[in-house]
Amino acid sequence: MRGDAPQFIHPDWPVSKRVRAVVTTRRGGTSAGPYASFNLADHTGDDRTHVQRNRALLRDTLKLPADPSWLKQVHGTRVVDVVTVESGATADGAYANANGVVCAILTADCLPIFVCDREGGEVALLHAGWRGLAAGVIEAGLQQFRAPAPELVVWLGPAIGAKAYEVGNEVRQTFLAQDRAAARAFVPSASGKWYMDIYRIARGRLAAAGVRSIHGGEYCTATQADLFFSYRRDGATGRMASLLWLD
Repeated sequence: MRGDAPQFIHPDWPVSKRVRAVVTTRRGGTSAGPYASFNLADHTGDDRTHVQRNRALLRDTLKLPADPSWLKQVHGTRVVDVVTVESGATADGAYANANGVVCAILTADCLPIFVCDREGGEVALLHAGWRGLAAGVIEAGLQQFRAPAPELVVWLGPAIGAKAYEVGNEVRQTFLAQDRAAARAFVPSASGKWYMDIYRIARGRLAAAGVRSIHGGEYCTATQADLFFSYRRDGATGRMASLLWLD
């Protein structure tokens, strides 16, 4: 994979042409070993020189209007306005309503959630693992918008798939305590645990909040090893970046 040009995934969702969105893959870049090769995270043990080169390549290849506003992600529910908050803030969501401000999150199994209004005036990018979903990161993100939920459009980016995401019964019970309908997102595994459909959980919470236009959710970071980093699969590994901004 080293030496190749970076490869990207672009959401297929019905939004204004002003809205620019992209997810990186692991292809391209300069990182080696378990981080090969387009790792964009500086907290995983990768050589920082490689990460810096990859981030420069990201900006140059996509012709980004500014450096991404990277976050310190902690599986929480804080969503910051990156127009006014400097890069490096501790948060699991980024919101922007100004041109040229690049929201960014890093993932390697967790779910990146892209949100915008139909007119293309405001956007948000959310980092959702099971803890963040249960704690309400989706709801916190939607609260940032001036537009009501029925006027929002959502795309669910690459995350661990329903046939690979095995969790304990305590995780299932956490979601069932909030919504009994969440039971449909869990299937028993041979080990006595449960396979969790993180996409289905997210869709349910978005729909309950009033969002009607929900797209994406067809990838699996754990099984598509040629495209994605996966913490669940590999342990030591890199991170993909999800980016969202307004032209």
